[in-house]
Amino acid sequence: MTTELDYIAHLAGESARFLEVVSQLPADAPVPTCPDWDADDLLWHLGEVQFFWGTVVREGVSGEEAEARTPGRPRDRAGLADFFTRASRELVGVLAATPPQAPAWSWSTEQTAGFTRRRQAHEALIHRVDAELTADDRTPLDPQLSADGVDEALRIMYAGVPDWGTFTPEPGRTLRITASDTGHSWLVTLGRFTGTSPDSGKVYDEPDIEAVPLDAATAGSGGPAAAEVSGTAADLDCWLWHRPAQGVIEHSGDRNVLRGFETAIGPGIN
Repeated sequence: MTTELDYIAHLAGESARFLEVVSQLPADAPVPTCPDWDADDLLWHLGEVQFFWGTVVREGVSGEEAEARTPGRPRDRAGLADFFTRASRELVGVLAATPPQAPAWSWSTEQTAGFTRRRQAHEALIHRVDAELTADDRTPLDPQLSADGVDEALRIMYAGVPDWGTFTPEPGRTLRITASDTGHSWLVTLGRFTGTSPDSGKVYDEPDIEAVPLDAATAGSGGPAAAEVSGTAADLDCWLWHRPAQGVIEHSGDRNVLRGFETAIGPGIN
């Protein structure tokens, strides 16, 4: 999916809205989409995440090294808000000053600052949704950012296997996902991920997906999909992240394929 999104502007805007909403919540307000967290836990989490990635890009260190540099959690709301504000400001600043193609550690095969720009814009967006759900004060999501979020969720967060693993597609088990407001669509193939981790020795054999974005030139390739899912980009993005949609998401076609897809994304995104 080709995009001209200003990820840094979105990161700054979503982070600001997140802090605005969290600041109005009681510290112990339960977060419905993160059952083990209250509002202060959510504030600490996003602050810690933004501090971590700012450290990775600014210092040119690995994730393990950045983790070691993370300070302890502040004891009260004022301290948490101050930590988040500084971490967020510094992350936006370092990403703005770093070319997107510059090398930077990540857990992905893409090791660039551009990967961090995109990932952190969506991290802030989804946790903004968490804050708004906690406050019962939802506001619209940017459609283009949401469509890009669907692409990231399908092709990076859920799909992809390590170099020691194998994805085996299941013939005919395909699903077309369409964002009704932006026109973006993806063809998802169900299959299985198999392999043995060389680090832990753990053997994997589990449902998986492979997704490709479709455009006018490829929309008809491979014939019709066995099933289809459609909704606004914002609703699809929330659905893939296991957050409640505000509108209706339409499902049609082969129920076994639809169930297979739900099974593949059932564990959610860590």
